[in-house]
Amino acid sequence: MALPVNRFKQWLGESRVPVGTWLMTASPNVAEAIGFAGFDYVVLDMEHVPVDVPQAIAIMQAVAGTPADLVVRLPWNDSVMVKRVLDSGAKTLMFPYIQNAEEARQAVASTRYPGRGFRGVAAVHRASRYGTVKNYLQEAEREIGVILQLETPEAIAALPEIAEVDGIDALFIGPGDLAAAMGHIGDIRHSEVQDAIGEAVVGCRAHGLPCGIVGADPALVGEYIAKGFAFVAVGSDMSLMMGRAQEYLATLRGETSSTENSGVY
Repeated sequence: MALPVNRFKQWLGESRVPVGTWLMTASPNVAEAIGFAGFDYVVLDMEHVPVDVPQAIAIMQAVAGTPADLVVRLPWNDSVMVKRVLDSGAKTLMFPYIQNAEEARQAVASTRYPGRGFRGVAAVHRASRYGTVKNYLQEAEREIGVILQLETPEAIAALPEIAEVDGIDALFIGPGDLAAAMGHIGDIRHSEVQDAIGEAVVGCRAHGLPCGIVGADPALVGEYIAKGFAFVAVGSDMSLMMGRAQEYLATLRGETSSTENSGVY
């Protein structure tokens, strides 16, 4: 059996902008439904959602039967968690809160087998189709995607050094944490935050790396696409559900919907 192609990595080399959303409910059923909604990809969030590895596998299995591809945001730049999530079948990993080139190198190395890194070697697991992909150890690196999140002004300042690290497939700007680190917590649309986001995407493009971001609504995400972001995400399963619920209730009660926010997702 051949190792499946990482579609997300392929999309990064295309001119169109893939559109995704976040998975925050920790529900395989909701993940499967969102996978059928039409998004190119979905992001399983293990950083802010209480999802452990067995739950993550159930969500991976649910999404695998849909047209959407899956990205897993790790809880931290932790090589043990990287090993377990990769062996569980994840192909594209997003590492949160990368601050400098050394942390970037550690992240990449944790996804590579000895010779190129320090990923632990196991033969029979979900990633190798339980040992049926005979050349998995030799070919795994080709199909693994590494996305690093830059979430502070210090990380954006270090972007030129981070971008030089071999093995990075894309960078991702975390607007919520960036706004907080800049003293504008909860105000992603603040002009200083948006200027920093614009600076970051220009830096990524200058170094030949695709850059992604998430926004709360189509209007903001449309602005990000216009700035040159190569892939974007809008909202989350939870925010989409809550937004529609509030919209329906406001209509029935003759009230103004309270779904507008400052950029949370």
